[in-house]
Amino acid sequence: MFETAELGNSVAKTDYEARAPGLRVDLINAQYDLRSADFPVVVVLTGDDRAGVAEVLNELHGWMDTRFVQTVAFGARSEEERTRPRFWRYWNALPRKGHLALFLGDWSTALLVDHLGGAVDDADFARGLDHIERFEHALVDDGALLLKFWLHLPKKELKRRVKQAGKNDAAALRIDEADRRLYQNYDELLPHAERLIRKTSSAAAPWQIVEGTDPQYRNLMVAEGILAALKARLAARESVPTAHAIAIPDLDPHTTVLGSVDLEASIQYDAYKASLLELQARLRELATRARKKGVATVLMFEGWDAAGKGGAIRRITHALDARDYRTAAIAAPTEEERAHHYLWRFWRQLPRDGQIVLFDRSWYGRVLVERVEGFAPESAWRRAFAEINDFEDQLTEHGVAFCKFWLHIDADEQLRRFGAREKTPYKKYKIGEDDYRNRDKWDAYVAAIDEMVARTSSELAPWSLVAANDKRFARIAILRTVCDTLKRALKRR
Repeated sequence: MFETAELGNSVAKTDYEARAPGLRVDLINAQYDLRSADFPVVVVLTGDDRAGVAEVLNELHGWMDTRFVQTVAFGARSEEERTRPRFWRYWNALPRKGHLALFLGDWSTALLVDHLGGAVDDADFARGLDHIERFEHALVDDGALLLKFWLHLPKKELKRRVKQAGKNDAAALRIDEADRRLYQNYDELLPHAERLIRKTSSAAAPWQIVEGTDPQYRNLMVAEGILAALKARLAARESVPTAHAIAIPDLDPHTTVLGSVDLEASIQYDAYKASLLELQARLRELATRARKKGVATVLMFEGWDAAGKGGAIRRITHALDARDYRTAAIAAPTEEERAHHYLWRFWRQLPRDGQIVLFDRSWYGRVLVERVEGFAPESAWRRAFAEINDFEDQLTEHGVAFCKFWLHIDADEQLRRFGAREKTPYKKYKIGEDDYRNRDKWDAYVAAIDEMVARTSSELAPWSLVAANDKRFARIAILRTVCDTLKRALKRR
C-alpha cells in the first residue's frame, strides 16, 4: 500500500510559489461559502510523518482564515478523558454545521499507538477498528464531509532526517525523540497502519496517502485535496452521501413485544413500602461502592406519556447522595444541538467514572418520536439502530453499569392519568395538547417500540420492559434491576 506513496514526487519551488497564492484565495472563499452550508467539515491529519503533520497544519493556518478553523490536537488521554469511553473526547470536539475542524492525533492514531504500545491487544484492536468504522459512517451518513490524510515518509527519508537532526536542515529541525522511536519501530508500525487504513477506508471517507519527502508537494496535495472536496460538496449541497447502508430485515408483523408485558402485575402497599426501603438501602450501598471503585452508571428511561418515569426516577435519587448523580431531562434539541449529529448531545452528558446520570427520555427519540412524527426521514431513523447499538456497546465496554427501561401502560390507564393531572394543581404543567394528540398515533408508536426493542436489545444492554399500570410495582421492578445491574458491573470491575 505505502509503496504507491514512495515515488519521489516533488514540486519545483517556482511552481509552488505560482500555485500557492491562488490556492489561498480559493480556500478562504470556500470557507466563507461553507459558513452558510448545512454540513460540517472534519479534516484528519495524521501518519508516520509526524513533523510533516505539524508543518502542513501551520501551512493551512497561513492559507486559511483561522477565525473559522477549529484545530484540535489530541494527545494522550487526560485524566478526565480516561474516565469516559474512548470516543467521548472526539464527539465533544466535533464542529457544528458550517464549520471546519482540523484534527491531529485522531481516533485512528490513538488506537494504533495504544496497540503498538501494548495497551490494546489484538482483540481490542479489532473492536476498535469496528468502532472507528461505525463512527465515521455515522458522521458521513449525517452529512459531514470527512477528509482523512495519512502523511507517509519512506523509511530511507526518515533515517536521513533522524541522522540530520539538530543540523541546519529544515526538514530535520522538527525531529525529536518520538521520531527516533518511530524509526526504530518503523517495520512493526507499517503492517498495523496498513490494516487500519484498509479497514477504515470507505467510498465516502477514503484515506488519502500523501508522500512527505518533498514538503512543497505534500503541502499542495493536502490543501488542494481539501479544496477540491469542499468545492465539490458545496456545488452539490442537496446531495448527502450515504457511506453505509444498514441492512434491516423485515419483522414478523404478528410479533408484538409489548404484548408480552403483564399489565395486571401489582404489589400490595405494605409489601411495596418494605421493598422500597430495602432496595433503596441496597442501592445506596452499591452506589457508594461504585463511586469508590470508579464505576459509572447510566440509567435511561423511556415510556408512554404519564407512565411514571418521573416517579421512578425520584425513588432512585432519594436513595443517592446528591453529589453523585445528575438527571438529564431530554427535550426537543436546541439550535446548537440540531447543528450536530443527534448523538452529540448525549455523548456530552455521559458521566465520569464513579458518577451517575439518569436520562429522562433519550437518544431513542430518533427511532420513536422523530420516526412517528416524521421529523427524521426513514433513511435516518433506520441508520440509527446500528448507531445506537454501537454507542451502547462502547458504554458497556468501558464498564458502565447501564440500564434502559420502557415503562408500559395501556391506553385506558394513560387517559385516566391525564384526567388526574388536569385536576391536580401541581401536575397541570405535565399535560398539554401534544399528549392527547399523540394518543391518536398509539398504534404507530406500538409498531415503532416493538421494532426498537427488537433491534437494540443485546446481552449487555437489554431492554427492561416494565409493567407500569401499577406505579408501585414499576418502581420496585426498576429499583431491583438497577441494583442487580450495579452489582454485576462492580463484579466485572
